[in-house]
This record gives sequence, C-alpha cells and structure tokens, in this order.
Amino acid sequence: MRGTAVLFTCTGNSARSPIAEALLRHRTGGRVEVTSAGSHPRQELHPDAVRTLRERYGIDLAGRRPRHLDTVAGRRFDYVISLCDKVREVVPDFGGHPRRLHWSIPDPATAGRTEGAGHPAFARTVAEIDTRIRYLLPVLAPQEVPS
Repeated sequence: MRGTAVLFTCTGNSARSPIAEALLRHRTGGRVEVTSAGSHPRQELHPDAVRTLRERYGIDLAGRRPRHLDTVAGRRFDYVISLCDKVREVVPDFGGHPRRLHWSIPDPATAGRTEGAGHPAFARTVAEIDTRIRYLLPVLAPQEVPS
C-alpha cells in the first residue's frame, strides 16, 4: 500500500518549500513521501536555508537543487501545500483530488536584502514551518508523536 504523499510549493523552491520538505521528512523519519517544487525555481537553494537547517536540525541539503512544478506533473499527492500567495494561484491540478492547504509564509530571502537580516529571518521561517508541520503530523502519520 502506498504511503501518504505531500507536495510543498513556493515560487522559487529555494527556501520555504525545501525547508518544509526537509522538516517533514526529518519529523517522519522518511515514512511520508514528500517533495517540493516551484513555479519559477531559482538556480540554487538559498544559503541561509541550507545553513539554518544544518545548524538547528543537522539536516544536510547539500546537492539539493530547486525543481519546477513540471517535474512532478502526473504524480499523485494526498496533500498539496502552497507556502506563498503567488504559487497558490498557479499550482496545477493533480489527479486523485489531493487536499489543498495554504500556508502564507513570508519569503525570508526578502529580509536578507538588508545587512545582516537574512539569517534571523530564516530562523523564524524554519520555526514557523516546523510548528505547522508538528500540527500536521497527526493527520499525515497518526503513529508519529512530535518530539
């Protein structure tokens, strides 16, 4: 039997959605099939996203590249979770009628445009996404207990 499948989306797939993907995978020990994609993916993950996950959770995203929504077309998901308002409008329909959720989370990369603001913004974003994932866990994997 196929497990629960979750897709996280944001515009650039360089910060919010890869953070959510990594945290859900971490929290479920890989027992939930999770991926992320963006409508206009960047060339690489944001360095502050990579650094914050490594420092706070020991999660290594080295080698991970942003991907376009087209790369997951045709796949079946139980949940499609948009993390920004722009991508919410363009996420394609997926077969099987997945449950759609929207978490409007500010882009931490825009905070980084001012001197020294980037890393704290990413720490706040990671904490917010992790809190939302902890609330989602009982729905996705009822046997999971957040630590």
